Amino acid sequence: MKKYILLISISLSLLSCSENLDKFPLDSLTPKQAFANEKDLQLYVNSFYQMVPSAQAVYGESGVIQGYYLHGNVMNDLSIWDQKNTYLHGGFTSKDAQGWSWGDLRNINYFLENYSIADIPTEKKNHYAGIARFFRAWFYYDKVNLFGDVPWYGKVLTSADPDLYKARDPRTLVMDSVLADIDFAIANINNTKSATASSISKWTALALKSRICLYEGTFRKYHTELNLTGTANSWLQYAESAAKELMESRQYSIHNTNNPTRDYRTLFISQSPPSDEIILARIYNDGLKVYHNATGFFSSYGKYQPSYTKRFINTYLKADGTRFTDQAGHDTIQFQYETLNRDARLAQTIRTPGYKRSDGTQAAPYLAAAAVSGYHILKFSMDDPKLDISGISYNSIPVIRYAEVLLNYAEAKAELGTFTNDDWDKTIALLRERAGISDTSMPTTLDPYMKDQFYGNITSIPLMEVRRERAIELAAEGFRYTDLRRWKEGKQLEKEKNGIYVPEEGRLLDLNNDGKPDVAFVTTTPTNPVGGVYYYKINNGVAKLSEGTKGILLYQLNLHPSYDDYKYYAPLPYTELFLNENLVQNPGWDKP
Repeated sequence: MKKYILLISISLSLLSCSENLDKFPLDSLTPKQAFANEKDLQLYVNSFYQMVPSAQAVYGESGVIQGYYLHGNVMNDLSIWDQKNTYLHGGFTSKDAQGWSWGDLRNINYFLENYSIADIPTEKKNHYAGIARFFRAWFYYDKVNLFGDVPWYGKVLTSADPDLYKARDPRTLVMDSVLADIDFAIANINNTKSATASSISKWTALALKSRICLYEGTFRKYHTELNLTGTANSWLQYAESAAKELMESRQYSIHNTNNPTRDYRTLFISQSPPSDEIILARIYNDGLKVYHNATGFFSSYGKYQPSYTKRFINTYLKADGTRFTDQAGHDTIQFQYETLNRDARLAQTIRTPGYKRSDGTQAAPYLAAAAVSGYHILKFSMDDPKLDISGISYNSIPVIRYAEVLLNYAEAKAELGTFTNDDWDKTIALLRERAGISDTSMPTTLDPYMKDQFYGNITSIPLMEVRRERAIELAAEGFRYTDLRRWKEGKQLEKEKNGIYVPEEGRLLDLNNDGKPDVAFVTTTPTNPVGGVYYYKINNGVAKLSEGTKGILLYQLNLHPSYDDYKYYAPLPYTELFLNENLVQNPGWDKP
């Protein structure tokens, strides 16, 4: 027992304290002692699961949200974050940069250099090595996603190793190594599906491969500055084949109990993840007192909540499968009416009329902080209002879902130009069927709204619909910023932030249709305000109505986002450049 306690201590110290590649654990165990049998390997590998993205918000300097899986949507063209984002609005330098940490990698490499010592069958040893290489592939995917070229380290470094201060390796070398790792994981991890969506199997590795390869294939295709377009299709084919193998295994399916008003949101508010669809989740549990704070983040508490733009909400189809934006005057429909008879995911993603908390109260969008646009994100919030201010949520958070795998397959096929009606029926149609859309057939014309507002260069109907579906199905799950970057669509982040339609300045509006007014848009607060009404200030340099005294709410008029091409690659931290003279800053950063 003493040995296992010490081994846990070693693993946790590597995870939490070692940020440098040359730090060794201060312990008395030799590798032969620490990796003697299968229990030792399993215990060590379990420490890697701390790398699964967390759902806990961490606020850094200047209010920047760090290390939060759900909050990828603050760097997002679909949402409004009620704070200044220095990456977009100016002031961000290499002194603010984060993410150049390597402690997790050293933990993995230490295992991979020593696991073979264990006196167990090779097949079992390779299972644990496969899990380690799964996490190394994920680790490096995240690094390349953030910085572009990074140094590849496939070994444990000592303080005397010259590679400790080497330059960055080419993207091609790193990503080929990532591919080798994830392929080893697929070939060697056992194929036992996790009933709790909490452990890694072959199927998890296939799903991650589809994500990684779709990313790399599209990044190479659209980022012509890399001169790697000739290899893009190979990566797209890897994505397609990985997704296809998982789909044909029939291990997973879309969570659909024929309850379109509930099935989608169930995935995001359940303590026990529905493992028919969720492949991997970060587990939270009230009984074990393992919590995060998503409900408070997305509710009326605090000041950092993102809310969605009208530009995005307009992309949700009507319940009959027709396009909302094809109807005349769609931008002058008031909130309580525009949310009716839509794709059922809309009412499970934002607060719409009829949404009630667990205490029976009918909750309107909280425009004071959580919904400056009027479109209040609901998706990950639990319904108990007491959790708003407690900082407690215990719904487990999906990290990899089967729905994403279907979208990865569909996008890879659409990018390759091989997408068929059968592919549609196996992917997009299933997601829309779960959402209660009656006509799930592939459209025959390109959506002019999507082309005008989002992707002017896209002419493929299936590719346009896949991009629509990806934004809707994966809303608030942290994918959007990476999607924009791999498509080289960063300029979307510069677009105007808009909200609900306001029919008249000063009019009392009932956004949740409960017979009582919720909000009025005013230039000055009245001397005798109506109880329960939030008076939203406009014409103050931050917000206004598009037509003066009526119109679409326009927000963040005082901020001027800029996303030049150099921002596709984050800056290396200033301190790392100082410590390692062989590292060169990504172009465009720290200009004099």
